[in-house]
Amino acid sequence: MAYPELENAIRVINQLRDPKGGCPWDLEQTHETLLRYLIEESYEYVEAVEMNDSAMMCEEIGDVLLQVLLHSRIAEQGGRFNLEDVARRLASKIVHRHPHVFGEQTEKGLTPEQVKERWEVIKHEEKKAKRSTIPSKLMHNPALRTSHLIGVASGRVAFDWEDHRQVMHKVEEEWQELKDELPPGGHFDKARVADEIGDLLFSMAQLARHLDVDPEEALRNGNKKFLKRFHMVEKLAEEKGQVMGQMTAPEMEALWVKAKEKTK
Repeated sequence: MAYPELENAIRVINQLRDPKGGCPWDLEQTHETLLRYLIEESYEYVEAVEMNDSAMMCEEIGDVLLQVLLHSRIAEQGGRFNLEDVARRLASKIVHRHPHVFGEQTEKGLTPEQVKERWEVIKHEEKKAKRSTIPSKLMHNPALRTSHLIGVASGRVAFDWEDHRQVMHKVEEEWQELKDELPPGGHFDKARVADEIGDLLFSMAQLARHLDVDPEEALRNGNKKFLKRFHMVEKLAEEKGQVMGQMTAPEMEALWVKAKEKTK
């Protein structure tokens, strides 16, 4: 089995990181400086999937692969690990967590739910010696998704609210604490306000969880809905010969109401 294009991509990345003839920008990158690009490229691939755009998906997953190759090459130059090590550990982990496929006696007829349950059991066995009920690894997710996963993990050991009504009270409590930090005078402690906003967002994520709503997905949909309506406002303004930024607040509000009606 040969992958000439993949091998060529590896050669290209190695050339970029060549100390003697590589790219100055790529040579100064580290694992830390590249993290933002890994996150951005991952989200761009998510967008391509949501758009069901195959050409865009191919391009964006290539950008994700670029980050994998760069990180692997940087690690190799630092004497830590290389792409072969990454592939070896990945394959080993996947084989171990799929005994129904790679075991001596393969099992047929398992449902996706049964497979997922077994995956979680095997993961737990692998890491139980060093694993907390709520592992710090959860922090590797986007912040809102992390809040959701923390709630799921704590719920497994009954460290949770009984129902969404109890969480609603907690949300109201956090909202009031935030308001208390914002007196009418306009002066406030930014650090304290940021702390209270964090508590409020965390509580909102738990409310979403208790209502069986993924908060990350809900916020993404909310973002998309806002952008769709905002772009409609821009279009309506252009049709009237008006320019965003030069309109009054009531004028923009009127267009926003129209945009909401057109995008329902």
